[in-house]
Amino acid sequence: MSNRAIIVLKVLVHAACLAPVAWLVVHLIQNNLGPDPTATVTFFTGRGALRLLVISLAVTPVRRLITRLSWLIRFRRMLGLYAFFYACLHLLTYVWLYAGFSLSAMIDDITRRRFITAGLTAWALMVPLAVTSTTWSIRKLGGKNWNRLHRLAYLSAIAGVVHYWWGVKPGVTLPADITIVLVILLAARPILTWWSKRKRATVS
Repeated sequence: MSNRAIIVLKVLVHAACLAPVAWLVVHLIQNNLGPDPTATVTFFTGRGALRLLVISLAVTPVRRLITRLSWLIRFRRMLGLYAFFYACLHLLTYVWLYAGFSLSAMIDDITRRRFITAGLTAWALMVPLAVTSTTWSIRKLGGKNWNRLHRLAYLSAIAGVVHYWWGVKPGVTLPADITIVLVILLAARPILTWWSKRKRATVS
């Protein structure tokens, strides 16, 4: 794919990732987020973060499976950073609108509510990934060390899914779709790694 096409695609991806935030802001201004706007914003940002994180994790398997889509790798970091952006909005919603910036309230929630502990774990695991998302970080850490560090994205996604399940009411199956996709990605990773190694060995 040409560089011009990549640039156009990047613009479209930026627009697609920012459009939900624009939608949320417009509806906030119009006071049109339902009877519980805080819950709506919390759900919206949290689900957006988890979806983007899982989509970013899907880039590598798809690239390995379909070699002609190798250009997808250029979008992985972008999607991961947008996932972190939504995760920060999700956390801010909790810290501001639920805890009222009260440290004691947050500590009490962490000790009493396991879904908050899982959510904070998911966010904390994303912090080093966002910090080391630059090309300079890759050079400084080295490709292998950088890749090892960024495997934390899988742990973050798992913690995020757990946070999602623990946060909904019993019997609600909304997290099922994202859970299935994540399970498929986790199962596919070792299979595709083995397949890639075998393919390289055959070629050599």
